[in-house]
Amino acid sequence: MALLFGGVALLSAIVIVVLWWAGTSGLSGQALVTARFDALKIGLSIAVGGGGVIALYLAWRRQHSTEIGLRLQERTALNTEVDAEQRRITELYTAAVEQLGSDKAPVRLGGLYALERLAQNNPDQRQTIVNVICAYLRMPFAIPGENAPDEQRQEREVRVTAQRILVTHLRPDEANYWGTLDLDLTGAVLTSFALKGARVGTVQCSHATFAEAAAFEQTTFTGNASFHSAMFAYSAWFEDATFEAHAYFTSATFGNNTSFKDAIFARGAFFVGTQFTGQGKIRSFKNTRFAISPQGLDDAVHWLKDG
Repeated sequence: MALLFGGVALLSAIVIVVLWWAGTSGLSGQALVTARFDALKIGLSIAVGGGGVIALYLAWRRQHSTEIGLRLQERTALNTEVDAEQRRITELYTAAVEQLGSDKAPVRLGGLYALERLAQNNPDQRQTIVNVICAYLRMPFAIPGENAPDEQRQEREVRVTAQRILVTHLRPDEANYWGTLDLDLTGAVLTSFALKGARVGTVQCSHATFAEAAAFEQTTFTGNASFHSAMFAYSAWFEDATFEAHAYFTSATFGNNTSFKDAIFARGAFFVGTQFTGQGKIRSFKNTRFAISPQGLDDAVHWLKDG
């Protein structure tokens, strides 16, 4: 900074000297005095103007430094806030998962509702939370009979709640739709599973047991849908369903009313080893559209009635 001021002073001195001597050469008397006075004014004007420019530069630099400092403070505060929020989410998530491991049904229900709230408020956590709920449904479970103990009947209610949370947030027409998410229900025992009108990604239901009616009407599967070796103990409704990727029903068993009426299979449809063993009155593939000839379907449904 001293160099800037020194440079301005030197420039002013040079101008004064040049104008003082060269600009007044040959003058005398009043003309000489006037010319030298003008030289002084010009030199001083340069000095004052240069000082003003330097002052403006200094003011700009101070302002710029202040803005940089403020932005740094804001960034630091934001990072601190984000870190605090992430810690809060982790704590809530951990507490909810621990509740799911409780031996008391009301506590497990509380854990499910806590996870639901967490997913609702944090979109980037939704797939993770859906994965946790699916993992809970994959845990071993036996459908309670008439004389089953209270704990077993209560566990059924917990599982129905878990299913309801999934269904509620996977339907695009719902206000709290979570988006197109993947489901892994491999080997799960599901009761009254109704995914009607949902839009989902990849669905894995291999070896799953649908112990009561299963409803997939108007469901859109955007990823591969696997029901390999699944057991549909009661009715299975896939009417108006859309399979945008491959659909696997290989070795699946349908034990009652079954309908794929008006369903759309946009890619491969695999029914090799599929069995329709029940006595239901409705077994329909009426108006079902296959983009590719389905594999194994003729053998599986050669005796089906078109309902």
